[in-house]
Amino acid sequence: MAFNLKLPATFAGLRRSPTVWLQCGACAVVGWSLLHGDLMVAQRSEAADSALAQPGTPPGAPGDAAAALSHAAGPGRALGTPALQLAATPSLEGAKLALSTIDVIVSRNDTLDRIFRRLRLNLADLASVRSLPGARANLDSLRPGESLHLTHKDGELFGLERRLNEGQTLKVSREGEGLRADVLRDPLDTHSRTLRGVIDSSLFEAVEASGGHSHTAVELADIFGWDIDFVLDVRPGDTFIVTYQEIWRDGAYVKDGPIEAAEFVNQGREFRAVRYTDPDGNSHYYTADGIGLQRAFLRTPVEFTQVSSRFNPARLHPILNRIRAHKGVDYAAPTGTPVHAAGDGRIRFAGWMNGYGNMVEIEHSRSVVTLYGHLSRFAHGIHTGMHVTQGTVIAYVGMTGLATGPHLHYEYRVNGVFKNPQTVAVPAAAPIDARWRADFLAHSAPLLASLDLSAGPLLVSR
Repeated sequence: MAFNLKLPATFAGLRRSPTVWLQCGACAVVGWSLLHGDLMVAQRSEAADSALAQPGTPPGAPGDAAAALSHAAGPGRALGTPALQLAATPSLEGAKLALSTIDVIVSRNDTLDRIFRRLRLNLADLASVRSLPGARANLDSLRPGESLHLTHKDGELFGLERRLNEGQTLKVSREGEGLRADVLRDPLDTHSRTLRGVIDSSLFEAVEASGGHSHTAVELADIFGWDIDFVLDVRPGDTFIVTYQEIWRDGAYVKDGPIEAAEFVNQGREFRAVRYTDPDGNSHYYTADGIGLQRAFLRTPVEFTQVSSRFNPARLHPILNRIRAHKGVDYAAPTGTPVHAAGDGRIRFAGWMNGYGNMVEIEHSRSVVTLYGHLSRFAHGIHTGMHVTQGTVIAYVGMTGLATGPHLHYEYRVNGVFKNPQTVAVPAAAPIDARWRADFLAHSAPLLASLDLSAGPLLVSR
């Protein structure tokens, strides 16, 4: 008996099309996943947690955290689902954000308030710092060019450091909810050093050739400046010897201390000086016999580049083009160079005076008056009637009035008579106080002896 079985069209299509079979199989898999998916995800999350608890497992190993999390998410499940986030949360809670560190170079007219505002730091922290004992006095006067080291997090101050001097550092740090300030002492080492040299072209070159620094040359000029004009009087073959202390910190050179003893031979004339600090804390330079080197008047009240016009009663005026006595000395220097009071005294005039331009006149005694002309501007606070001490900056070099270039016109008058500032005899310095003479002699003896020690051939500047 023969059967003629006819299938419905749908099932007949299954026989002819493999694609339809695949679609049916996929539907079956999806249905099974819907029934059992929750159970499988929970099991795989536990496996991922177990893998995270094994930090030493090598990458790709059966217990690797990343592999376990990927497996736990399952096909098509994105990383970042609640199962993954739950596993990663403990490591995020244990992380700490790093502090931000800033090194600030102080600019002219900078204050701590301006720096905090510029960096958007918490101004309440600034108020707290300024209220700390000793901190305000050490932070109110910032020096242009110095560096401040700050640490913060999101504007909240955690630390501030400022070097007060070569041996002290102010450190502000956060402790708990507050701030505290400490002045730390940096240990310094000092080494005595003696330099010798012969001048061939200039004092600065000779000092550097002997292994010294330029400020040593400046100090030498200051010490002997009352007896020697270091621009006009120095000659090739002049010699010098200086003894001073080098200052070191943590094995690194910091700076030179002040000259303790010095000798300068100028055109065959020998000058010696030794530094002595008296029991009152005042430091000055004296001769070996205890006579002070500091005279009542500076020989030159400005650091100049050259003498552009000397004292000359019969000079031809460069602007008026006629004979007109030049009753002072002109020291050429760049505009803005500081001008110093030549001696202690009272300012009896500060203002504009015809051909002198901006001018300062100082009365030192009933007999001596000094005058400073062609100034660009006056120093802050300088006014008629005020008292000044020797070396005080009173104004700045300029070319106001009848002047062809920037320079200081300097006059020196005795009882109304004009004297040549370069050759006039200035009052001698006083000897050391008799109370301290014995201590001075004991202190100065080894320092002066250091100038006599043989140090081999002198180094010559080339």
